[in-house]
Parts: sequence; C-alpha cells; structure tokens
Amino acid sequence: MANHKSSIKRARQTVVRTERNRAEKSRMKTLRKKVLTAIAAGDKAAASAASSVFSSVADKAAKRNLIHPNKAANMKSKTARAIAAIA
Repeated sequence: MANHKSSIKRARQTVVRTERNRAEKSRMKTLRKKVLTAIAAGDKAAASAASSVFSSVADKAAKRNLIHPNKAANMKSKTARAIAAIA
C-alpha cells in the first residue's frame, strides 16, 4: 500500500484510469462483434453502419494509446474488406 500522499493519489488515479480503459476496450470489442455479426448475416447496410461507428471508436482508442495505431488500422481494414466481399 502507498505511504506518501502523492503515491496514494497516484494509486487512486490508476484505479480510475484502469476502469475507464477497460470499459472503452470492451465497448470497442462489442462494436467489432456487431460488425462481424452483420457481415455473417449478409446485411451490407447494417454492417456498413456498424463499421463506421466501430472505426470511429477504434481511432479514438488508438489516439488515447489504448491500442496501437497499427492494430486499429488492421481491424478497420479487415472489417472493410469483409464488408466489400458481401455480394
């Protein structure tokens, strides 16, 4: 346990940030699953709509260093290619 005032505050901040980051990552994963579900169902319109929301959230997560920027780009690319493959 922290002993100094500053380290106590740091421990408190870490808990808050960890919880916020976990929630944001979970939201991103949920949105990605929505896109993949729409793709699996063959619904191009729903997949496109869900993809735009997912792309925005992925970019914001990369900007805040929750995920690496290349990972965000890779996930966006994969979903875009899968949507384009729907005939």
